[in-house]
Amino acid sequence: MKIKDIINVLENTASPSLQESYDNAGLLTGNEQHECTGVLCSLDATEAVVDEAIDRNCNLIAAHHPIIFKGLKRITGKNYVERTIIKAIKNDIAVYGIHTNLDNIITGVNGRMADRLGLVNRTLLLPKTATLKKLFTFVPVEHAQNLRTVLFNAGAGHIGNYSQCSFNTEGSGTFKGEEGTHPFTGVTGELHYEKEIKIEVIFPAWLEQKIIQALIAAHPYEEPAYDLVQLENKHQYTGSGLTGSLQQPMEEKTFLAFLKESFQVPLIRHTQLTGSPIQKVCLCGGAGSFLISNALRAKADVFISADIKYHEFFDADNQMIIADIGHFESERYTIDLLHDILLEKFPTFAVLKTAVNTNPVFYYA
Repeated sequence: MKIKDIINVLENTASPSLQESYDNAGLLTGNEQHECTGVLCSLDATEAVVDEAIDRNCNLIAAHHPIIFKGLKRITGKNYVERTIIKAIKNDIAVYGIHTNLDNIITGVNGRMADRLGLVNRTLLLPKTATLKKLFTFVPVEHAQNLRTVLFNAGAGHIGNYSQCSFNTEGSGTFKGEEGTHPFTGVTGELHYEKEIKIEVIFPAWLEQKIIQALIAAHPYEEPAYDLVQLENKHQYTGSGLTGSLQQPMEEKTFLAFLKESFQVPLIRHTQLTGSPIQKVCLCGGAGSFLISNALRAKADVFISADIKYHEFFDADNQMIIADIGHFESERYTIDLLHDILLEKFPTFAVLKTAVNTNPVFYYA
């Protein structure tokens, strides 16, 4: 088992291409070609977590928050970031960050939050655009079914809850093999007409290389013809925040108590109660104030997030409750999420959860 094998599972779950432009997800220290002795799942990569990885014989830390977020011009150990990096490198510990890309899938950080509340009918609060592409290709009629199957198996053809979606048009293709070619049909040097099927399928943009490799491997032609088009359509399963519903409405104070218990928070900062029951819930792990307006448009009864600023609480305008449960508290179950993702793929490997509480915020009551 190499470190890159662990990384591949994480990146197949949440493609690095889904991270926001300001983010720095990915392998931050270490060599992916090294054998992996164990992986430690954490929310943050701190000095204490690196110490724990050393003690528990794990040479890979899979953390939600990347320890290197901004550019570093020198590493002298003057702050916790530099000290953590130095300790990780000196002890040959690889640190991998899976941040906003894990935020931006419906089964990621926000999905795990929704699990805690038992939300149903889940959709993205702000779906991403320009994350889909369409493939057009042309294949002899008798080979169309096999090629469609190969493309579907590679990840193409999903539209919402439907799979194996394609559009097929029959027509006539022409080609002439020049000197040195070995055409599948026809004769080198002669113009050939072939009955073909034009196949159209959509796929997530990050699967492009895999889709094209599958196409070329399965296509009978020596030089398969294909076109790729970037789509502006929204992707149903990638984007920011999440909307869902409680199975039964709750009175506001009952819901806040339920929320407090579900996320093990010492307190909840919230706006004025509206006097209406809670059923429709919008949420975003970590700093999610940029989604307040989206939650209002979705007619949420409550928007759950963290790091809400004073003036941003006014934006609720008594139309919904804004509930700030704390950054660490909103994302703490991401540790379980990473553990479950890896353990499902590697059930007999050392996949561990950190015992270190990395929350830098303390409460005095």
